[in-house]
Formats: sequence, C-alpha cells, structure tokens
Amino acid sequence: MTIGNLGLVPQILIGVVLGALLGLVAPGIAEELGILGQLFVGMLKAVAPLLVLLLVMSAIANKHESGSDGRRTLATLLLYLAGTISAALVALCLSQLFPQTIVLTEAAEGSPPVAVSGVLADVLFKLIDNPVNALVSGNFLGCLTWAILLGVSFRKAADSFKQHLQTFADGVADIVRYVIRLAPLGIFGLVCFTVATIGLSALASYASLALLLVSAMLIVALLVNPLIVFLLIRRNPYPVVFQCLEESGITAFFTRSSAANIPVNLALSRKLGISEELYSVTIPVGATVNMAGAAITITVLTLAAANSLGLEVGFGTALVLCVIASLSACGASGVPSGSLLLIPLACSLFGISIDVAMQVVAVGFIISVIQDSAETALNSSTDVLYTYAVDHAR
Repeated sequence: MTIGNLGLVPQILIGVVLGALLGLVAPGIAEELGILGQLFVGMLKAVAPLLVLLLVMSAIANKHESGSDGRRTLATLLLYLAGTISAALVALCLSQLFPQTIVLTEAAEGSPPVAVSGVLADVLFKLIDNPVNALVSGNFLGCLTWAILLGVSFRKAADSFKQHLQTFADGVADIVRYVIRLAPLGIFGLVCFTVATIGLSALASYASLALLLVSAMLIVALLVNPLIVFLLIRRNPYPVVFQCLEESGITAFFTRSSAANIPVNLALSRKLGISEELYSVTIPVGATVNMAGAAITITVLTLAAANSLGLEVGFGTALVLCVIASLSACGASGVPSGSLLLIPLACSLFGISIDVAMQVVAVGFIISVIQDSAETALNSSTDVLYTYAVDHAR
C-alpha cells in the first residue's frame, strides 16, 4: 500500500513524524520548509470567510419552512456556553488541587481589553462590520451577520437564483476539499518549523503548568464532553468523540487556528450526516464563541498569577472567575494564541495590575506551542461534537 492510498489522518501522522525528525536532524532546512505550513494555513484562512458567507446564505435561502432548525441552532449555542463554563470549572478544581506558581518574566507586548464591556463591545462591532471588510479581515461574526441577512432576503428570490447560489457555494466547498487534501504537507511544514525554532525541550521550565493545562483539556475532551453528549443522544458517545478528535482535533492542533479549521469541521459535519441547515450556522459561530480550551487557559493562568502574588482566592470569587473566563473566551479571536491577551481581563478581578498580567501573558506565549495547540484542538473538535449531539438528540 502506498502513502497515497492511506487515509488523510494517517498521512497527517506521517507528516508529523517526518517533520519532527527533520526539525531535530536538520533544523536549518526544516525552518525553511516551514513556509509549507504557513501557505497551508494561509489558504485555509483565505477561503474560510467566503465559504462561511456562501454556505450560510445558501442554506437559509434554500431552507424549507420549519421552526425546528432555529430551535436546534439556539440549543447548540446554549450547549456551547454550558460546555465553556464546565471547562472553566474543571480548570478551577484542578488549580485548587494542584496550585501553580510561575516565575514572571519580561512583559509581553499587547493591548488587552480592560473590562468585560470591552469584550462585548468588540463582539457587537464585529457583528455590524462592513461585509467587504469582514471578508478581507476574516471577521467571521461579520460574515455570519451578512450571510443571515442576505439569506433571509434571498428566500423571496426566484428558485433559479437560489439554485445558482447553491452551485456557487458547492464550488467554493470543492476548493476547500482540495486545500484539505494538502493538510499532510502543510502540517509537515508546521511541525518542521516548530521543532526547528523551539525544540522539544524548550518547555521544561514550565512543564508543570503546561501539564495542568493539558490535563484539564483532556478531562473535558474525554470525560465532560462525552457525558454531555450521552445525556443528549442516550447512547455510547465515544465513537463520535474520538472521530471528532481524530479528524478535527489533529488538524486544529497543528494549525492552531479555529478559524482556519472551519472548512475541516464543515467537511466532517457533512461526513457525520449532520443537518446542513444546522452545521452551516453553528460551526462558524462555534469557531468564535465555543472556547472551552480558552476558558481553561484563562482560568489556570489567572489563578497561577494570584498564587504567585500570594493572593487569597475565595470560592465565591473563583466561581465569578469561571464566568469571566467563559465570557472572555467568547471574545478570543480564533487565531493562534488568541486567548492569551484576554488573561488581563480575568486578572483584573483580583486587582492584578496590567503590567503584571502581561508578564503572565508572556509566560503563556512560552508554553503556547503546547497550550495553544491543545486548546485549539479541544475548541474545534467540540464545535462538531456538540452540533452532532443536538442534531441526534432524543
């Protein structure tokens, strides 16, 4: 059997192994080959906004009269929120059992929001963005807003127009499938660059913190999410849980971008037989607001900062932190390390200054090669998993 006859996931795993080996043996060459990964992520980001706009617009324009999909969409969004808060609670419990402290380093650059209102205002302005600018800048909330408005308007259009709209959407979806076939090569380049520039031992000094973050994400992925899905579908959830982790999580782990993984999730949703009228809306929205991994990162690093400064964290305050972490996570940008600059928002709950909070952000960037990859894998795979659960709920 040749490599070309293997499935996409085995090919990706081969790319990971070869990329890691080349990064260790010939870091100079591997660093140059990192352009393959950058091109792959760039292609996904380029096509994803247009795909979201057309798919959602076409799905609504061609939708048959029924109130069930609206209710299921709302149910999925509520499930996203419940899952994000649950993840923050898991992070809180682990942080209480295994308190972390960190050595603060030089401050990182950035201008994080200073209040919850800042996050909410940012979301609202993204919703009303100019459609052209939303496409150019990759503002998926803006694309979604215009897709919904145009889709509703086009419901009154002639059937021939709506058929052409569907053909256009299918054409862009075909392009996405061609791009996804390049995933093994793209991920090979990403792994080459990561291993060559950072190395496998660069994270040793922050291993404990990274281990706690990854452990919390694994608990959510393998215990909390299956429990939530089981309560909805009333059968063994692990086959679909593992399929989502395998086909969505692995790609997201290396692209480190929920936005770039939207085409992958749309293809997986179609493969799982999820209603297109449901997933064409919930998958793009989930890439922005379903951020369980980000909630874990914000909670753990904020509590680590409080512990490092010797601050007492009461249970009530910690619960408020979970809510703030969940709200902050919804404002994460869907790009690599998008959640880290929201950490100062949660730190402000404890009166931690922006200067100190940005030092915590700097620590986050040090471990981001592990933290952000695991975070994105959890976020992205959960988008499909929860959509599947609502679509197959009993």
